[in-house]
Amino acid sequence: MAVTLAEVAAHAGVSPATVSRVLNGGYPVAGGTRTRVEQAVEELGYVANGPARALAAATSDLVGVLVHDVADSFFGILAGSLQSALAPTGPGESRRLAVVCNTEGAPEAELAYLTLLEGQRAGGVVLTGGAVEEPGHTAALTARITRMAAAGAPVVLCGRPPLPVPPALPVATVMFDDRGGAFRLAEHLLSLGHRRIAYIAGPPGLSTTRERLGGHREALARHDPALPDACEPLTVHAGFERSAGYDATRELLRRGAPFTAVAAANDSVATGVAAALREAGLRIPEDVSVAGFDDLPVCVDTAPALTTVRVPLREAGILAAQLVTGRKPLPPGGITTLPTELMVRGSTAPPPS
Repeated sequence: MAVTLAEVAAHAGVSPATVSRVLNGGYPVAGGTRTRVEQAVEELGYVANGPARALAAATSDLVGVLVHDVADSFFGILAGSLQSALAPTGPGESRRLAVVCNTEGAPEAELAYLTLLEGQRAGGVVLTGGAVEEPGHTAALTARITRMAAAGAPVVLCGRPPLPVPPALPVATVMFDDRGGAFRLAEHLLSLGHRRIAYIAGPPGLSTTRERLGGHREALARHDPALPDACEPLTVHAGFERSAGYDATRELLRRGAPFTAVAAANDSVATGVAAALREAGLRIPEDVSVAGFDDLPVCVDTAPALTTVRVPLREAGILAAQLVTGRKPLPPGGITTLPTELMVRGSTAPPPS
């Protein structure tokens, strides 16, 4: 039989109201009393009735975190830092329960999870990763987020563009400078002397793909207006996983158009690129330079270490946690753009003469 709040109160020698204050946070309770209540909760194994508490309040202590793929290091780092940052920061603050929802990048799954979180009266929601840029989905997502935020649940869009929600609502956007990072990476390859640069982009119709490919093409055009068209046959859209990079590189090699460098949509794709090139007997970087994006931990362990663009994933997770809990106020306009940084390592070099 479940332990009741009254039994916890009796065990701690306090009133049920005092136990409730300790569990809910936000009320002044003497340190010694709080300790006795917390010990009683631990010893008796008391579990608060989350749905009942949610009905009594506007929202619960549950924070939903939507990711494309929890097995992907990009999302794992982001979600992990966010969850750690949800821990109480001082007395009187209750612990938040982070629920990670794996959408596999499917728009219908994103909406379905938001419906479930709304039904649980989630105390906040963080949506991570690129947004599917389809008008119908954008409209449905905007309506869902507007309704949740209006009910008192802060929403943070992390790593995706803002949505047209009313400005008074608690909706924040944390963006990465993907376009600027891709621009600087292409500039680096151009400065080394590369002109035949292959690009393995992410899936079409995704905000991250649009931004990174846009920055790449912008750098090519600034160097030579004819370069974007010249390199267009060397551009392939693929997924964000290693196998996608491997298959896309084999396709580029089958086409037979020469290239001296490959810029990949992310680091996982870049590892697949490197595997396909080595299988074809090509050396990195002596024959072909390879670059990625994100600066995942694997980058420094590849041989040679991977040139890439650092995306501040841990910083973004911490900021998202601060915004969704109200510890940090919304920035002006609700939007924060975090900088990216070019990380030059051994996988890029001048093209063969």
